[in-house]
Amino acid sequence: MPAWVDAGFTEYSGRMPREARVELVALKPAPRGGATQRVLDAEAERILAAVPGGSYKVVLDERGTPVRTAELARRMARWRENGRDIALIVGGADGLADSVKQAADFLWSLSPLTLPHGLARVLVVEQLYRAHTILHNHPYHRE
Repeated sequence: MPAWVDAGFTEYSGRMPREARVELVALKPAPRGGATQRVLDAEAERILAAVPGGSYKVVLDERGTPVRTAELARRMARWRENGRDIALIVGGADGLADSVKQAADFLWSLSPLTLPHGLARVLVVEQLYRAHTILHNHPYHRE
């Protein structure tokens, strides 16, 4: 990833408190070549194997449900009450296999636009931080 992606992720993940820690698990993309579906299926197996058992799986997909920041904060509050780890899954250059989307507990659309992986990574962690600040009445978020 470019330095700005790592810097952005580090900045916002570092702002999260211990009880809402964000951990990045980046998987190396499958080698390109051959049928795209075969590549997606191979990546899907590795992605699903990397998700801790019992986690609530949130898959980012442009066709998912768009969520405003205040709604994300409400969802985060429910996730916290549930007591399960949350796994946010962002696909690679070719997206995600249907098997990953079908395994999701929630499909979240950041935007109807197709976003580069690095930008999505920074956007997600910033929105998690922003939602956290809403839950704690911090003035970071303004409407």
